[in-house]
Amino acid sequence: MLPNFTYVRPTSLADAVRQLNFPGASIHAGGSDLLGCLRDRVFEATRLVSISGLDALRGIAPTEGGGLRIGALTTLSEVASSKLVGEQSAVLAQAAGAAASPQLRNQGTLGGNLCQRPRCWYFRGDFHCTRKGGDTCYAMGGENQYHCIFGGGACLIVHPSDTAPALVALDARVQIMGPGGSRTIPIASFFVLPEKDVTRENVLERGEIITDILIPPQPPNQRSLYRKVRGRLSWDFALASLALTISLKAGVVERARLVLGGAAPVPWRVEAAEKAIVGRKLEPKAIAAAAEAALKGAQPLEQNGYKVLLFKGVITESLTLMAKAS
Repeated sequence: MLPNFTYVRPTSLADAVRQLNFPGASIHAGGSDLLGCLRDRVFEATRLVSISGLDALRGIAPTEGGGLRIGALTTLSEVASSKLVGEQSAVLAQAAGAAASPQLRNQGTLGGNLCQRPRCWYFRGDFHCTRKGGDTCYAMGGENQYHCIFGGGACLIVHPSDTAPALVALDARVQIMGPGGSRTIPIASFFVLPEKDVTRENVLERGEIITDILIPPQPPNQRSLYRKVRGRLSWDFALASLALTISLKAGVVERARLVLGGAAPVPWRVEAAEKAIVGRKLEPKAIAAAAEAALKGAQPLEQNGYKVLLFKGVITESLTLMAKAS
């Protein structure tokens, strides 16, 4: 059963920011993650501030120079089916289309997908873990087959978003409005590793709201894809995923971005893998070197060592597909 809370529907962005400054306030957009967390007592909220009526936060539009602006309230279904997104940033359209189930994609928003809470069963369960302010990450000695192999430290979650790795691969920026005004940051700086603050997943402060995601113009010869491996074809989170953008000229890689999902508490960019293929043709030797470099330094847990081989396979398969398409 949901706990009691006050529900407010601000009519402007300024009013939404003001309402979110109340103690115990939480933002409500699509609500597919928030309401489940409240029902299961993962965290508490005494005031829900619904921004669903703020139409200025919806829509997909081209920007000067060939980029895209996507409002934070744009649904995942709208992102996945957008001709603009598909033509200019295919990796994002594919990632949005791979998230959850059709029903949830119709309800869930792009901003909400970036801000969803971890799916770790200890965090979601009746455990006072490190992310809830405790002193123990129960995944360290418990059931950890779905947990991270990079960047864990005091908390071994993986970031659950499908769209986040895609947006990191596209060098997107996040526009945020709060009590101090507007700020825009690279999306790679939006997420927070446990070593910096184990109790939070992103840099949003009280009263702040994501308003837009800004995708810069992409190279004209760029190709991209999103590959997701999961236990079920819908309604499931990634065991391993890869967001890949790559630019080729005469078969030689000029630029590449490889970002892993299901690997770390944040979208995990593997620059070593990028360096292994830039300036080279996508031949089997270079592809194998990239896959090996991507997993160097991985620290699998007792039950998730399979992820190392899984990620190597995903990277190899994806780069091979790009080579065949060139």
